[in-house]
Amino acid sequence: MSETREQQAASGPSREGARQEIQLACFRIGNEMYALDIMRIREIIRPQRVTPVPKAPPFIEGVINLRGAVVPVVDLRKRFEQPAAGPERGTRILICALAGKIIGLMVDEVAEVRRYTRQEIQPSPQFLRGRGSEFFLGVCRRDDQLVMLIDLERILSSGERIDLEGIQKLHGETINQL
Repeated sequence: MSETREQQAASGPSREGARQEIQLACFRIGNEMYALDIMRIREIIRPQRVTPVPKAPPFIEGVINLRGAVVPVVDLRKRFEQPAAGPERGTRILICALAGKIIGLMVDEVAEVRRYTRQEIQPSPQFLRGRGSEFFLGVCRRDDQLVMLIDLERILSSGERIDLEGIQKLHGETINQL
């Protein structure tokens, strides 16, 4: 059973509008603004004591104990090859779900949550090809700034995800033994 054009016109925009809007958490890494779909973020926490993990990739800050769960923390500044930060005054950790696991993303500052329509999000520019470009889904405007939309699925390669699972298991067993 199909709708008439009049029914589609009457119901279409409101239904499409609801599906076309996305809320993005905007945050700063260095001098640049980035964003992540708010639905991917479980919570935002202040930095905790991070336990370093030997032989982990350089962008893995270590692991934290979050209410009994071992959570690996990725320093996005290091992942995006930004210069080292100064004092950690505004640093936050975004707790996100990635491939069925929980991961923390360390950022310099969380700025705001903004609503964007899917039409306001443009594909990544053509010059963003090659090393590092795989981290981004697109770009959108925030006042007079451009905000890079992060592809959370690509922050870690599949091999790096497997390594993190091993780190979580190893440190989880250690915490359970204490």
